[in-house]
Amino acid sequence: MTKKSRKATAPAADTSVPPAAKTPSKSGAIIALLKREGGATLDDMMTATGWQKHSVRGLMAGALKRKGLVVASEKTDQGRSYRIADEVSQ
Repeated sequence: MTKKSRKATAPAADTSVPPAAKTPSKSGAIIALLKREGGATLDDMMTATGWQKHSVRGLMAGALKRKGLVVASEKTDQGRSYRIADEVSQ
């Protein structure tokens, strides 16, 4: 007679704990700032992401445009303010 060897089985995964929520992206943070009623200044977006000016401008000119979002800018008392435009003005 031979003995059967028993291998240890791994414990079952705990399914009672929900998966971790996806952390918000930096581009998502900028989009949220641009959707605010007054929009956002370049400094607001730089503070929220830790990016430099050229990186924030590059996101607005490139990635947001590819997503079909139109970023409008206007000069205010606080400086230049950016926001997501409702419609394309012609």
